[in-house]
Amino acid sequence: MKIVDIDYPVRASWMAEQGYRLDPGPYISETFTARAFLARVPRTNPLGDITLDIFHAGRFRRHWTTDPAHGVPFLSSADIFEADLSWLPMVTQESFDGNPKLPLKPGWTLITCSGMTAGRVTYARLDMDGYACSQDVMRVVPNPDKIPAGYLYTFLASPLGLAMIKGGIYGTSVKHIEPSHIVDLPVPRVGAEVEQQIDGLIQEAMKLRSQFQAGIVAATRDLFESAGLPELLDLRWHDQPRDIDFAVTGLTPTSLRALNYIPRAQRIIEQIRSVPHRALGDICKGGRLGRGPRFKRVESNPFHGTKLIGQRQGVWARPEGRWIILDPTEYEEVTVEDETVLIAATGTLGDTEVYCRAVFATGRWTDFAYTDHFIRVRSGDRDISNPYLFAFLRSEAAFRLMRSMSAGGKQQDIHEELRRQLPVPECTRADRERIAETVRNAFRLREEADLKEDQALALLTEAVREAAG
Repeated sequence: MKIVDIDYPVRASWMAEQGYRLDPGPYISETFTARAFLARVPRTNPLGDITLDIFHAGRFRRHWTTDPAHGVPFLSSADIFEADLSWLPMVTQESFDGNPKLPLKPGWTLITCSGMTAGRVTYARLDMDGYACSQDVMRVVPNPDKIPAGYLYTFLASPLGLAMIKGGIYGTSVKHIEPSHIVDLPVPRVGAEVEQQIDGLIQEAMKLRSQFQAGIVAATRDLFESAGLPELLDLRWHDQPRDIDFAVTGLTPTSLRALNYIPRAQRIIEQIRSVPHRALGDICKGGRLGRGPRFKRVESNPFHGTKLIGQRQGVWARPEGRWIILDPTEYEEVTVEDETVLIAATGTLGDTEVYCRAVFATGRWTDFAYTDHFIRVRSGDRDISNPYLFAFLRSEAAFRLMRSMSAGGKQQDIHEELRRQLPVPECTRADRERIAETVRNAFRLREEADLKEDQALALLTEAVREAAG
């Protein structure tokens, strides 16, 4: 429960500023604390004065396609945070052309404006150029003649900016923010030199994230081409005949579920087994192939706790997670070693769900704790590295095979025995080493992008603090 800050008691003038809203949210949140602090900054500009537009796309009829020749990648309010944009759904070109507000441009600040996660902020990356984006995402278009794009994003994503954005949220079960709620948000000005420096860091981070995306895609492509399986790079799963009216012989007690034997998946398995390959269970002997432990969550804060990452945020570029206190005896079990592959192993079978998607924990990601819903994958074979496994497990082919190994009712799991049988193309030693180094280099670029964004935020925080006196 929140209570009013005694240093900032609610005043009648605040109600006038909020259009005489009588719900307590805007008055007991951090919003007015942030505004009071920024009032001490000598120079601020209303957000509406330094932007060309603040808008969302509005509702539109979505027609979906799986053919890249006739579709445009579509970003939902969750997809805008994802690190890897390879698996986005597509709307038809006709749907896209029918709404001129759909496409994104790099450098725009994106704010989720509908739902329980309203008020989260990120920016449109280079890879998002021309992509369609949901009406649940508000676009803030900076005026380049008045403010650097990277500086504006850094402020809006800072604790001060987020506090004021979230102060405009209204609604009960479904939260909303409208452009009119943030148009007068005060943006501090801290001098052209510092603002350009912050903008430069964000622009560099954008380029690094684009290089990261290209790197992991190149690693997967290299693996399948080196293995002699280039046809699996363009799988077109939904364009293949549906899995109906098929017969299976030689069943064992391992599984009697039809999904585990569907022809589309069996064709992929046969193709991989036609080249040198190893079973995932054999590769992971002496390593790890299993879930983490269940453990009690005791809420904490960033100063005393460990960030816990769940499946949905595991695929994000900068996961928010929640902060928990870990028992020292649990720490090693719920954190992971460097270069561990994590597979989201609980969920439903919708194509946009993260269930069966793979992520790679390295660098600062080893400081996080991970829920028991992730399968930890670590090679026990010196000749097969974890980055090489990631290049395969992130592929569409591996994703579809793991989906076909599902067990359970409403919430699916990856069958423990079937996942051990998953065939992995072996490639030559030279190919494996080259592919692994491509993955490692891509994640080094991602880590550098994170550091540059952190530097930009630190510069902004210091500059605003000095300006406020």
